[in-house]
Amino acid sequence: MKIHTLALGALILAAEAPVSAQVDTEAASCSVELVVLGVGQDGGAPQLGNSADPAWEDPSLRRLATSVAIVDRERGERVLFEATPDIREQLWRLDQVMPVEARPGLDGVFLTHGHIGHYTGLMFFGHESMGARDVPVYAMPSMSAFLFANGPWDQLVRYDNIELEDLRAGVPVEFGGFRVTAFEVPHRQEYTEVVGYHIAGPDRSALFLPDIDSWEEWDTWEDGAAMRIEDLIATVDVAYLDATFFANGEIPGRDMSGFPHPFITHSMERFADLPAGERAKIRFIHFNHTNLVRFPDAPERDVVESAGFNLADEGERYCLGD
Repeated sequence: MKIHTLALGALILAAEAPVSAQVDTEAASCSVELVVLGVGQDGGAPQLGNSADPAWEDPSLRRLATSVAIVDRERGERVLFEATPDIREQLWRLDQVMPVEARPGLDGVFLTHGHIGHYTGLMFFGHESMGARDVPVYAMPSMSAFLFANGPWDQLVRYDNIELEDLRAGVPVEFGGFRVTAFEVPHRQEYTEVVGYHIAGPDRSALFLPDIDSWEEWDTWEDGAAMRIEDLIATVDVAYLDATFFANGEIPGRDMSGFPHPFITHSMERFADLPAGERAKIRFIHFNHTNLVRFPDAPERDVVESAGFNLADEGERYCLGD
């Protein structure tokens, strides 16, 4: 799939018909590959203060904050999406997929927004930890300004641990074998704008959208960035979408109807009439610690999968180019 347009609307019109998502959790031999490094909400699981979570005693149930990476074996490039609080283990996991000699061995870190699970891992590039040099960090204008003007993040810039790279919605960032295009979405913008990413590989493409207030708000967003999620799904082969909560009521004693995330149950209702091939592209991600789909044997997982949708798993790999 080859997409060269600068505008996201034109990107949708130019998309070819993609194939259904096929995820490989084993070692892959493809040249450009997407790797899932975490599927949890910002605080991961188990979450601080939740001492009853079985994941404290069973490490197999632990989940890292949501992050994905792209590796290009032919050109030796590695790009990370989100700098989470779990970045240390996530970069170790990335090394198991494609090891590199340089540290941290990243040709880019793409941030979606300024909430704690999406950028605070940048601290490990600082002189108290790795002491990295000139790690390219791609951030939208408000996100970049936030890092530049606020401590301790500004120290990373002044010490040249990171190098802030200009990012604009609808303008692709080109790498050797793939390109990354940001698009803005409505989601709690206390400090920064919020984006998702369209990732176009040599043969296949992916959507990474871990946080959004609601699909319906995006439909009619007044700032000119309105978009129907169904149209964007149609341009890719696999779509990692916000699934923070399963349904209203999963947090006892709280009315969750106004929470700024689409429930999985609502997303399944909205997407129910999509063709089976379109539904199969969707891999829900970014699970809150209260969301039972994070447990392998949860009945809620069966509900999602029986409806033709999928759930992201840590360690899964999707080939974007053979």
